[in-house]
Amino acid sequence: MHPFRRLRPVRPFHLLRPDLSSLRWKIAALAAVTACLVVAAVGVLVHLWTARDIRSRAEGQAFNGVYSAMDVYRRTGTLTEGAELDPAELPAALRDPADGDRHTAYDGRVDGNMGPSFWAAQRTGGPGSPVLAVQVNMSTEFHTLRQLDVTMTVASLITLAAATPLAGYGAGLLARRLRQVSETAGRISAGDLDARTGPTKGRDEVADIAATVDLMADSLGRRLRTERQFTADVAHELRTPVGGLLAAADLLPPGETEDLLRARVRDLRGLVEDLLEVSRLDAGAEQPVRAHVPLGAVVREAVVRTGYDTEVTVAETEAGTEAAQTVETDPRRLERIVGNLVVNAHRHGGTPVQVTVEGRTVVVRDHGPGFPRDLLLHGPRRFHTGATERGSGHGLGLTIALGQARLLGAELRLDNAPDPDGGVVATLRLPA
Repeated sequence: MHPFRRLRPVRPFHLLRPDLSSLRWKIAALAAVTACLVVAAVGVLVHLWTARDIRSRAEGQAFNGVYSAMDVYRRTGTLTEGAELDPAELPAALRDPADGDRHTAYDGRVDGNMGPSFWAAQRTGGPGSPVLAVQVNMSTEFHTLRQLDVTMTVASLITLAAATPLAGYGAGLLARRLRQVSETAGRISAGDLDARTGPTKGRDEVADIAATVDLMADSLGRRLRTERQFTADVAHELRTPVGGLLAAADLLPPGETEDLLRARVRDLRGLVEDLLEVSRLDAGAEQPVRAHVPLGAVVREAVVRTGYDTEVTVAETEAGTEAAQTVETDPRRLERIVGNLVVNAHRHGGTPVQVTVEGRTVVVRDHGPGFPRDLLLHGPRRFHTGATERGSGHGLGLTIALGQARLLGAELRLDNAPDPDGGVVATLRLPA
């Protein structure tokens, strides 16, 4: 082998195995089972019909043979070939037939190449006279029937071997179309409102499902765009009166009323700025300005800006100094994420609040009641703070943190601490 020749990668064995739970293999298995049932039913019916025909023809042959043999015996006194008088093998049911009547009986005994067979018998004269009998052996016909069974079995297996791949291929075409619709629905669920299945071939149920998903996406996109536009318009319209309120508050004489009004106006201004930020993130109008920054220093600065007493720990090197991990990110947005997580921990959680920086990971931990189950399952919702014991607020802090993390390509995971102390664990992992 040439030393620089590239080898084809070998797929792991578990990736080569078919997914037997998929629709494709279920349809193929159903087709195979249906084919087996049809083949078995046809084979049984053919076998029973052929066996009945063999016995019927043998019975007729024996009946007619006795008639011919009796005619010859009465005219010449001789026995034709195959005719016997009182044979030892005659079935008991034919040993004493009624005078002048021909009777038949089936004999299932098999002795070598003889049997099963049909017997026909008729008394040659009055009571006590000999019984003339004719035996028709059916071994040749039943051997032919067994060969027919084998031939049908082999032909059925060949047909099944050819039909199963065809059924799998047809089911694969259906499964691929359904998978395309499923992938489109998944992209829409993940926030890609422009995802569409597009026109599909045929006019079957899958095409109807694809068209319905596209119509749903169109309707959902229009509603979400209307909602986002409304949020942006409200926030923009509120900026001017809020600025006027701040200016008016500066004209009030110092005192308790002025402090209370100024605090409420500041809260209102913060809400308006948050709404504007949410609307920009939803509209995709934000672009990160990346720079190489020391992660530990940016996190410390973000925690200091919150004004809350928070413990910050940066992982140390073996020499006992802080690891100077440098990351390429937007420092302003990173500060925004960390600040929102710390503020959320203090407002809705419990002290002490701890921030740990290790490598490219930032962990914010509090010791409060933890996130409600609904938030962990579906994520944070705007203007919804979950359980009442987590305090009050507008529910925009975590929404903004998640939006900024997605913009930076980072992963923000929200969990509850597993230890008995409880609390929230928010983990931010920055991309490499």
